[in-house]
Amino acid sequence: MDILIYGTVNSMALALMALGFALVYGICRVPNFAHGAIYVLSGFITWSLFHSLGLNYFVSIVCSMLLSGLIGAAIYQFVLYRVRGMSISEIIASYAIGLAILESLRWGGFKGSTYTLPSFVEGTVFISGIPVDWHRILVVGIGGAVVLFLWLFTHFTRLGLALRGMAQDERAALMLGIDSDRMAVVAMAFGSMLAALAAALLLPLGNIVVEAGYNVLILAIAVCIVGGLGSWMGAVLAAFVIGFAQILTVVYLGTHFQMVIALLAIILTLIIKPSGLFGKQKELEERV
Repeated sequence: MDILIYGTVNSMALALMALGFALVYGICRVPNFAHGAIYVLSGFITWSLFHSLGLNYFVSIVCSMLLSGLIGAAIYQFVLYRVRGMSISEIIASYAIGLAILESLRWGGFKGSTYTLPSFVEGTVFISGIPVDWHRILVVGIGGAVVLFLWLFTHFTRLGLALRGMAQDERAALMLGIDSDRMAVVAMAFGSMLAALAAALLLPLGNIVVEAGYNVLILAIAVCIVGGLGSWMGAVLAAFVIGFAQILTVVYLGTHFQMVIALLAIILTLIIKPSGLFGKQKELEERV
């Protein structure tokens, strides 16, 4: 039962980490390697607004999400727009921006275990004799609501349908009058806001540290590769595969093997099924 409960919590946490990355790549085919940096930056913004300026905690979270969205849009508009379509340049440019953000935070003194965010709800509940704190239950509930919201948004709103059209066939979308660059800016802003939401939900479970940005980026890439690049629903399902694999590893081998499982998942997927479980890219055998 503890594997089932904490496996579900860990899987939903991975899904929240990866949704923004998967959404951006799925819509505009831009690998946003600054995703982890935006995750950590939003946490520090929330902490600063809450502790330094004395704003209400939830107001601080909303402001952090909005600022993260603006930062994501600016990254595309002023940097990635110039190199879009050049895959290696996109990776290098976005990773350089992420590296600059994270190391600037470290240089600015944001390091150590003194930076923490409070839980949304205090207390613990017992499920079949297993103690689970309320915040983790909230992570699962909000995570499920976010996935449902994304599905409804992309299927029943004009903007969501435009984003889906761009993801499915950019040339056809251009012929229908959809501005691909504008949709890419929206996707980057939306993906960055999802990273900020994930930070607001998950950082209260630990400390805000610069190293979390690198870990989140690796986990998001692992989830997206296993699920299939370009498929955000595939990323959600892959999060459960990796999430439960990590919990089983912790139970039977130890906590220090968690990241090894994520890296192993990337390697095995690229060897066995390069397009991922639900990806729409061509299989390796079809390309050679």
